[in-house]
Amino acid sequence: MNLSEAKNKIEKLRTAIHHHDHLYYVMDNPEISDQAYDKLFKELRELEKQFPALIIPSSPTQRVGGEPLKKFKAVMHKSPLLSLDNVMNEEDLLNFDRRVREGLGKPLDVEYVCELKIDGLAVSLVYKKGKFHVGSTRGDGIRGEDITQNLKTIKAMPLELSEEKEVEARGEVYLPYDEFVKINEDRKEKEESLFANPRNAAAGSVRQLDPKVTASRPLDIFIYYGLVEKKLKTHFEVLEYLKELGFKINPKVRVCHGIHAVLEYIMEWDEKREKLPYEIDGIVVKVNHLDDQRKLGFTARAPRWAAAYKYPPMQAETIIEDITVQVGRTGAITPVAHLKPVHLAGVMVKRATLHNEDEIRRKEIRIKDHVKVQRAGEVIPEVVEVIKSKRTGHEKEFHMPKECPVCGAKVFRPEGEAIARCTNAACPAQVKERIRHFTTREAMDVEHVGPALVDQLVEKGCIKDASDLYSLTKEDITKLPRMADKSAQNVIDSIKVSLDRPLDRLIYALGIRMVGRRTAQLLADHFNDIDALAEASETELSKIHEVGPKVAESVVTFFKQKGNIHLIDNLKKAGVRVEGRGVRGPQPLKDKTFVFTGGLSSSSRPEAEELVRKLGGSASGSVSKQTDFVVAGAEPGSKYDKAKKLGVKILTEEEWMKMVKKYA
Repeated sequence: MNLSEAKNKIEKLRTAIHHHDHLYYVMDNPEISDQAYDKLFKELRELEKQFPALIIPSSPTQRVGGEPLKKFKAVMHKSPLLSLDNVMNEEDLLNFDRRVREGLGKPLDVEYVCELKIDGLAVSLVYKKGKFHVGSTRGDGIRGEDITQNLKTIKAMPLELSEEKEVEARGEVYLPYDEFVKINEDRKEKEESLFANPRNAAAGSVRQLDPKVTASRPLDIFIYYGLVEKKLKTHFEVLEYLKELGFKINPKVRVCHGIHAVLEYIMEWDEKREKLPYEIDGIVVKVNHLDDQRKLGFTARAPRWAAAYKYPPMQAETIIEDITVQVGRTGAITPVAHLKPVHLAGVMVKRATLHNEDEIRRKEIRIKDHVKVQRAGEVIPEVVEVIKSKRTGHEKEFHMPKECPVCGAKVFRPEGEAIARCTNAACPAQVKERIRHFTTREAMDVEHVGPALVDQLVEKGCIKDASDLYSLTKEDITKLPRMADKSAQNVIDSIKVSLDRPLDRLIYALGIRMVGRRTAQLLADHFNDIDALAEASETELSKIHEVGPKVAESVVTFFKQKGNIHLIDNLKKAGVRVEGRGVRGPQPLKDKTFVFTGGLSSSSRPEAEELVRKLGGSASGSVSKQTDFVVAGAEPGSKYDKAKKLGVKILTEEEWMKMVKKYA
């Protein structure tokens, strides 16, 4: 294939991929399978590898790339990104409408466009000749930060338009609520600070200096405004045109004739907003006709033709009746506010997290304070602020206990950490939480052993750690309250089924600090049995891709504790599988990491990776400096290029087969 033929083929592939990206991420209506899409993408990537001079910034292959930035550059906006004046109630909204009608000299109803006000991060996207040129944050309204590379990672954002136009589109980057919850669960597992809300998470994700971090978070975007070349009469027509160009427009946009229709829209979404997959904090109301917008003009900080109706936040006022602490499975002592019951977001709230002692001091929270609470994820609300004007003088300061309230052991707060901990690993509260964690679906998935049953078993002295579950008898269970014969049998059966869970599930179930599901999988792939993991050094662990020094230190510390070794010995005696799926035997690939790329003729890629694990090695999905070998089959992809760049040894399939032939 010559250069001209390659160029034509590449352009056709890019057009097809852009089309399918738009259908999948914007229209939610894919017309080809994931496998067919992957085939197109692979073909484009291979052609670009053969003809690198044809790679352009707007190619679908360039969505994630580039080295981490040292800092963001400043970008001057073509026209200011102004804020909107807020209206907080019906009276404010009617006054806004009155000012609009007076400004236009129209005594009758004005036509408005109503849009959901997405609670995210405002951005500007500039396209030149239909190609994405630069993206930036709002900043101070005059200049923002250049976040072009990060915005490219958002699949719903087009890298090129259906027409070669000069366009500036403005929109809101947001994080869907379910994804926000997942990210916070992962951060909690790693004992990292939690994002306060989806907006905070979206802003933090977009403003990463490393685009790969942004790419790891499933951000989305809605476009709400555009500066376009085409002569159009209304804002709604602009939105429709932007949609034709390939931008994602919120489908809930509505043209409303008169302010009373606007009020109906506002009330409708006040009732329905909790059912949305993303957070909104109000409704944006804009005069629809562009000539009317120009006539009304701007104040120094906001357009006169638009306003943001702000919903009352999902907050409630109540009283902190008491503050106690709860003890987690790692000994973490977390203060919890016990509230005078109050309705919040459709449920009766009785408790709220206070996070840690520093947070209590920062917010100056006291027992008997009047406070505002709000939803923070789907688990437990948090205290937003104290209403100090309602203090009576009878409020009491809270002090973290010096002894564990459950077992009486010393409470210790490591230097530089925000969390205090119970120092007794045998603390009943920790024991309960560790066993609960062990039985969860993500861990050993012991279906009929829930938190209430764990509490009973520990309190009755039937079990002292997770290994004791496997010595329980049906008679032990039937002695407990509300446990009939059939229920007891279900418990015993579910415990037996859990004996053969995969090794990564067991590693996660052990509750090692900072080891979540992903890290557990990496460790299982690398070591293939629990004894090898227990003997690993920090240096050896740190060589594993995605396992940092803090995680390595945590793993080594865990396996130094006699109680943990005793637990693992008992699990082995009970028959819990502590090895990977491979049959144990020679370990010629021990401590070696392999990456496979391209098609293999001798086996499938999963089969080859399983063979690596069987022989003591680790199979990874990405190439890094820690990779020992890259095995290149037919039509190797970008992993091959990265291996060459990093100087990683590359094996042909024949060389790979020769290496493992006598062991396979």
